[in-house]
Amino acid sequence: MDDAALLTAELLTRRWLPRSHPRVKRALVDAELFAQVEQRLGQCGLRWMDSIYADHVSVALLPAAQNTVMGEAGLNGNNNLDLPRDAQALLIVLWALIVLPKRERQTSRVEEADAGQNDFFPGAKPLPQAASVSPLVSYKALLEDYGAQLGKKLRLDTNLKLLERHGFIVRRQDEIAEGPLLDVLLDYDVLAPRILDGALADVLARERVAQQSESNRPPVLASQAPAAINTEATAAQED
Repeated sequence: MDDAALLTAELLTRRWLPRSHPRVKRALVDAELFAQVEQRLGQCGLRWMDSIYADHVSVALLPAAQNTVMGEAGLNGNNNLDLPRDAQALLIVLWALIVLPKRERQTSRVEEADAGQNDFFPGAKPLPQAASVSPLVSYKALLEDYGAQLGKKLRLDTNLKLLERHGFIVRRQDEIAEGPLLDVLLDYDVLAPRILDGALADVLARERVAQQSESNRPPVLASQAPAAINTEATAAQED
């Protein structure tokens, strides 16, 4: 059995593979092997899925096979994993909390340890791996901030287990981390504008206004503060 068949079989069996996997690494640089894998997957109605910003690769249905395999109901619901509505909402919230800041760090070539430091040549750095820049979400903070909207603790715990089973997240005690498929199967180019220009547009606009008003506020000189205090003290004595 050749490498193309083995890699195809592994992807179908495991659903995702790390980019560090020997056959995945070879397929990403060997055009002939990659074409063979795509051909094998295409014969099954599947396509190769990867992203330079993610640490894993996976497979998904070809558009031509979606109607037949999933049916109209699955496509219209934009959800072929039978996720309940609150689980879908939780998935989008976690995607926004994890992938958006991760992508910003990756495109600016900023590692977690380098955050807050300026670099004269950020473009010269290699693209950081997802694991090194992907933020962690606190379960307690998630429950406090979004628990009421996402079904409270019982539903939140149930849906987190569901998302973890599907490979979107990884639980690490009280922290939630990016799973193998979170930045592979969810389309950043579609979701990011809807969140940044839609759901979060008002929040970001208020944040920008607050920052501008803060930057335009005249500074208070240290020599002026005691004078104001002395003036108030004098006025109190006169009264």
